[in-house]
Amino acid sequence: MSTRNRLLLIGIVVVVILIALIARNKAALNSETGGESIETATSVSVVPVQKEALNEKISAVGTLNAINDVVVLSETQGRILKVDCEVGDYKTAGSVLVEVDSELKEAAFKMAEVTYERAKKDLQRYETLSTEHSVSDAQIEQARWSYQSAEAQYITARRQLTDTKITTPISGIVTARYVNQGTMVMGAPQATQIANVVDISKLKAKIFVAEKDVFRIHTGDTAEVTTDVYPQTTFFGTVFTIGSKGDEGHTYPVEVLLTNSNRQLRAGMFVTITVRPNSNGAVTVIPREAIVGSIQDAKVFVVKDKIAKLRSVVAGREIGTNVEITSGLEVGETVVTDGLNNLSDNAQVIVRNE
Repeated sequence: MSTRNRLLLIGIVVVVILIALIARNKAALNSETGGESIETATSVSVVPVQKEALNEKISAVGTLNAINDVVVLSETQGRILKVDCEVGDYKTAGSVLVEVDSELKEAAFKMAEVTYERAKKDLQRYETLSTEHSVSDAQIEQARWSYQSAEAQYITARRQLTDTKITTPISGIVTARYVNQGTMVMGAPQATQIANVVDISKLKAKIFVAEKDVFRIHTGDTAEVTTDVYPQTTFFGTVFTIGSKGDEGHTYPVEVLLTNSNRQLRAGMFVTITVRPNSNGAVTVIPREAIVGSIQDAKVFVVKDKIAKLRSVVAGREIGTNVEITSGLEVGETVVTDGLNNLSDNAQVIVRNE
């Protein structure tokens, strides 16, 4: 036998021996493990699914406005003889702000009053005579027409005289006065502005709320009002109106009404409005890091008996570092929050934070 053949034969024998040794070792290993293969468990951290009471709030900056802000206009023509208000004065509804020269209007009123009283007595006399058939129907009709005409002139003259005392229609603070003693004023259609009166006993603030939040706000919801002027004080109001039409930025106007009986707040101040929706309640939540993939197609690994199963869930709002789960999980189940990268469906796990 040649040397080459001898070496080849030796090589074959060595390979056969190695194969036999490997087969024997594998058989011995299988006998020690009961014939089962060894699986590697993944180390994970888990948290329980739980209910959490929401304490959501929607905040926005707005400007306070008076509930009533009126510019008082002149309804008569003439020269101002007396000014009865100053900026900063508080005036009740019906208080006189300025008085306009009324001499001619008072004379016209007295003349109209006399004519009215005479027409009234004439009508009464003709009606008495009518019962005795002493006057004709035409005379009665003429007397009634004269009375009605005199009454209309009397009412007009009385109103014109009353308008010479220009009053405020609301109770409030005079924030501006546009005329002085001696100023000539005009009535409609180019009425002269007399003063601006603002009622700040109640204030309203308008804020703009994003469309994703506006549907969780309802009229009557409590609103907290804060301002840098009083950093330690919180004022309370209620949601008064909610706009039905959004702007180009998809925000909706919301008005908050608050009482300001001690007049601490002023119209025009910047405030922060915080609304806490009445719909707040307990919801099912899990940490955001437990979500596999996106919120829109959310999945989680649920651990039971040391096996991690991948499950689809329906996610709702993000609440801080948590996510609301509207369906797919029950309170008390456990979900994986750490170790997701090396995890697959139905994988064995070792829970390291139990």
